[in-house]
Amino acid sequence: MYNWSVDEKKLKKTPDKYAVWRLEQLINFGLGEEKISENELRKYWAQINVDPARRKFLGLLLNA
Repeated sequence: MYNWSVDEKKLKKTPDKYAVWRLEQLINFGLGEEKISENELRKYWAQINVDPARRKFLGLLLNA
């Protein structure tokens, strides 16, 4: 994943914020060849800001 609008080096200094930002980017804009870690998704579930339909779908997958 490549994002030109964010200074990832600066963001990586706060690991929790970086993890939330990265999850949001992957969910909202596509995975490419990456996979989302289920553990990370469960850990930051309450903090991520994604489309309600995607949140509902991912919630169904996590509870399955």
